[in-house]
Amino acid sequence: MATTGKEYDDMTKKASPPSPKIMDIIKAFLIGGLICMIGQVFMYLYTRANFSEDGVKAATTVTLIVLTAILTGIGVFDKIAKHAGAGTIVPITGFANSIVSPAMEFQAEGRILGTGAKLFSISGPVIAYGCSAAVVYGLIAYLFKLY
Repeated sequence: MATTGKEYDDMTKKASPPSPKIMDIIKAFLIGGLICMIGQVFMYLYTRANFSEDGVKAATTVTLIVLTAILTGIGVFDKIAKHAGAGTIVPITGFANSIVSPAMEFQAEGRILGTGAKLFSISGPVIAYGCSAAVVYGLIAYLFKLY
C-alpha cells in the first residue's frame, strides 16, 4: 500500500522527538563563539610573536584547521559538533572536519580508492562552487570596472 505525503508527514512527526530549538541555538552560539574566541587568542599570540599581518591571518587559519583535523581524528570534534551543531560548521573548523571525516571513514578501502577518493566528497562541491563563484564575480567586476 502506497503512503501519501500527508500520511508520511504524520508518521515522521509521531516517530521524531521534538527538538529543543532554543537550547540548540544557545549551544551553537556559545560553542561557535568559543571557537572564534580561540581563533582570536591565536591571532593575539601570533601578533605578539611579530608575525606580519598576512602571516597572522594565515597562521591562525592553519592552526585552527590542524587542531580540528587532530580533534576529528581522535573523535573529540564529532562529540563537540553533536552538541554545537552549526556552531562548529560556520567557522573554518567545519571545513577541516568535512575533509578529515570522510577520509577516516573510507580508509579501510585503501589509501587511493578509500582515503584519496573520498577526501573531498563533502567539501569538494563547496570548493568547486567557491572557485566558480569567484571567477564569475571576477568577470563581472572586470566587465563593469568594479575593482
